[in-house]
Amino acid sequence: MPVTRTQAASSWILSFSITLLVLSSMAFAAGQQKATIILTNARIYTVNLHQPWAEALAVSEDRIIAVGTKQQIDEYRGPNTQVIDAHGQLVLPGFTDCHIHFMQGSLGLQHVDLNGTESVAEIQERVRTYAAAHPKELWILGMGWQYPIFGPSALPHKRLLDEIEPNRPILLDAYDGHTTWANSKALALAGITKDTPNPPNGTIVKDENGEPTGALKESAGDLVGKLTPKPTREERMVALRAGLREANRVGLTRVHSAGGDFEYLDLYDELRKQGQLTVRQYIAYFLDPPELTKDALGKIEEARRIYHDDWIEGGLVKTMLDGVVESHTAAMLEPYSDDPTQSGKLFWDPTKYKEAVAELDKRGIQVMTHSIGTSAVRLALDAYEGAAQTNHSRDLRHKIEHIETITANDIPRFGTLGVVASFQPLHAYPDDDTLKVWAVNAGPDRASRAWAWQSVARSGGRLAFGSDWPVVTLNPWHGIQNAVTRQKRDGTPAGGWVPNERVTLEQAIEGYTLGAAFAGHREASEGSLEKGKLADLLVLDRDLFKIAPSDIHRTNVLLTMVGGKIVHQAAEMAATTTGNSK
Repeated sequence: MPVTRTQAASSWILSFSITLLVLSSMAFAAGQQKATIILTNARIYTVNLHQPWAEALAVSEDRIIAVGTKQQIDEYRGPNTQVIDAHGQLVLPGFTDCHIHFMQGSLGLQHVDLNGTESVAEIQERVRTYAAAHPKELWILGMGWQYPIFGPSALPHKRLLDEIEPNRPILLDAYDGHTTWANSKALALAGITKDTPNPPNGTIVKDENGEPTGALKESAGDLVGKLTPKPTREERMVALRAGLREANRVGLTRVHSAGGDFEYLDLYDELRKQGQLTVRQYIAYFLDPPELTKDALGKIEEARRIYHDDWIEGGLVKTMLDGVVESHTAAMLEPYSDDPTQSGKLFWDPTKYKEAVAELDKRGIQVMTHSIGTSAVRLALDAYEGAAQTNHSRDLRHKIEHIETITANDIPRFGTLGVVASFQPLHAYPDDDTLKVWAVNAGPDRASRAWAWQSVARSGGRLAFGSDWPVVTLNPWHGIQNAVTRQKRDGTPAGGWVPNERVTLEQAIEGYTLGAAFAGHREASEGSLEKGKLADLLVLDRDLFKIAPSDIHRTNVLLTMVGGKIVHQAAEMAATTTGNSK
């Protein structure tokens, strides 16, 4: 059958179209952006609802340019692409610690570590060992002791330290940083006697004869602390480098400083200029009561003007409304259950606090407020709500830190007001301090809403997780496990403590990633693994979705990448990184 003119024309058009399509594909392939790094053969949990899982991703410079299957990402491979074979390991976005004291924690790496001690004898032995190893140290400093070691409602005594070292001053902070323990030498140097009055927002604990016992609550610790040797600039730089290495080792790529770092912004800037800043910093100015001054505002505004990029950002404010439950300094709406004569105390006059929040809110400055007791949490919510109404402000995402106790009526206000609930999951670890001191002091009703993670989330609140290092370890895998189980490592209590407040593994991960990014106004560039976001990611040695929750704390990070640069790499991961090209 002869071919008609119409059929011939159609055939030519089809052939021409196919040729154009092939040429177009070739041109696209030739011009397609090539990756500097490809991570492949992975189980990538992206924390992106639209594409929760992937096999590979491509990075160009400091950004992710594609996420998908191995075959899709292989198209981004060029002659100079570095290829990382994850061998099927779990990959997560880089973790953010939303509440940390980075300088203090870094310096603490060089002092007496009392975390994990379970008796007075063990504390004394650690202090004795440190003192013998550091004979030239003028002061012996440390942190990490817990209240139950000294008995129900008891606090440490100076004589226990005098037995070890009577000639050098010793100053040891409790694990929560709210009570300090000094020996007689340290008290004498500070001039603390039976006649010394309590400072504002602090208590010098005294015995029945009026003599100081060595226990100093809240700001009273500063009476001695101000005398301790101040580290030199170079000593601080050495400490920060050690802290950055440790943070990267456990998977941290960003932190929100809650105090103690603002004064050293220039040190962080120097590390950045040297190419040694490997953890992104969101640094708060610590605002002391009783009021917001013009001088403070000037410093906050200057920091916001100078530091506002992906690596260092200022212009955030941290303040404190109360203390802690263990020492009865957290401000409660109702008296403490174990001692009805006490209900704590607000560090701020409520009116002045609200005025300060309103002024900062008007200037578009985010506020994070330490609020542990029910009274403090309510006041913070009231202040944030009032500021928004007065200033007609939107989406400033003010944060409340800790929220260890809360009334049922205040739980839904986080979602309603758009206030970020910044929790530290490991603070709710159900050890003796929590169950035999915290829960007893708070009482059954308040304890039933202890660290109400799930209740806040279910009512529409956004969760952001952190550590409060050096209060507890900055290792986020310990926090993830406790958020999911609310059990000790030995599996007690059965079913978990206040189990209705446990969160899922997905929620826990989000609290350290996308939720944390949201808390810092960074969700457009951080917190999930998707095209266009910063290449901050982790490769883990185990799949959290396939192991028992009780084993999460054993997690090790094989590789940490920040901005497309590998800042931590375990030996077993180094062997899988090549310069392989297509």
